[in-house]
Amino acid sequence: MKETLKSGLLAGIKTTWTLGKMIFPITLIVTLLQYTPVLPWLMNAISPVMGIFGLSGDASIPLVLGNVLNLYAAIGAILSLDLSVKEVFILAVMLSFSHNLFIESGVASRVGVKVPILLAVRLGLAAVSAIVINLVWKGGGETAVYGMAPPLQADPDGWGQIFMLGLEKAGYGVLQLALVVIPLMVAIQVLKDLKWLDVFSRWMAPATRMLGMKENTSTTLASGLLFGLAFGSAVMIQAVKEDGVSHRDVTLAMIFLVACHAIVEDTLIFVPLGITGAPLVALFLIRLIAAILLTLVVARLWKSAEIVQRKEAKLS
Repeated sequence: MKETLKSGLLAGIKTTWTLGKMIFPITLIVTLLQYTPVLPWLMNAISPVMGIFGLSGDASIPLVLGNVLNLYAAIGAILSLDLSVKEVFILAVMLSFSHNLFIESGVASRVGVKVPILLAVRLGLAAVSAIVINLVWKGGGETAVYGMAPPLQADPDGWGQIFMLGLEKAGYGVLQLALVVIPLMVAIQVLKDLKWLDVFSRWMAPATRMLGMKENTSTTLASGLLFGLAFGSAVMIQAVKEDGVSHRDVTLAMIFLVACHAIVEDTLIFVPLGITGAPLVALFLIRLIAAILLTLVVARLWKSAEIVQRKEAKLS
């Protein structure tokens, strides 16, 4: 057991270091950009196209903040705006697919999946889902009533304080990652050595096979669904090295997780916006169903392409 704990601890530290080298500078840079004209410029640039998604120009504020920063920043912005129930729901769906793009896409790319693919999936799902909801849902025109609001934070005074705030957020981000990833890696190592992970893989086998992946991808899917994209990527990095997860399965798993990760936290986080009951269930199901369908389609197309390649290889 001592060697098991040691191996898990080392794996957790190495993974935290690998991901931390990306999370720290990105968090620092994005925090600094928050206090420059860059974000206002982005908001003004996308305001004219908001009508396509059934949103007003003001909705560009939480949309940009959510994608550049995180869901908490987006929710804080929504709470300061007078939006309709329909607009709030559309924003919730879009942001559940596409948020924190710099960090989450960068971290996910560490397993070998190209960032343009990840961005195309996330932004594409956000856009398509918003357009469909806007066309299908004819109601929701009444003004949204929000629940509890997050506490307000004082703006930093001067670039010195801004830089220190950036360092604080970056350091906290890496610490938060370590507090989850290291125990997670230790637990996975224990499960491996006790052969419990094999049992878990068999339990998840029907779901992973249905999605076109092998059983050794099941731990990654479960981790990403429960803990989020960054932590799912942490497990995937180890799985690629130790379990021989193929590039195809890595790509399919990431496609599924970029559409549907941290599904409990990232769904409940919208409760303060008044999204409860049936709308909350709908938000949950939209993400899950979209992830399943997209992964199935990509898996089928990939398989067809491989069959064609094998036939061409035989002919040649």
